[in-house]
Amino acid sequence: MNDGLERQPLDELMERRSLTNDDLVRCSGEQLTHKQLQKARKGKRVTPNIQGKIVRALNAALGGGAYTQRNLFNQSS
Repeated sequence: MNDGLERQPLDELMERRSLTNDDLVRCSGEQLTHKQLQKARKGKRVTPNIQGKIVRALNAALGGGAYTQRNLFNQSS
């Protein structure tokens, strides 16, 4: 079933690292929701602001990773 959405590098990385949406929401010091994160993982359009929140939360969850929006998202917002 192809819904026209492209799997994002964020989704693949989270699966490889066994991270859940809840892990990132808990690590975020900002208002990041499960719904925003799920949309981003599925390849739906999210704003650059939300992408930034996700990047910061992921890096916090990994203990200081160096991922950027370009590393984690295929779409150009």
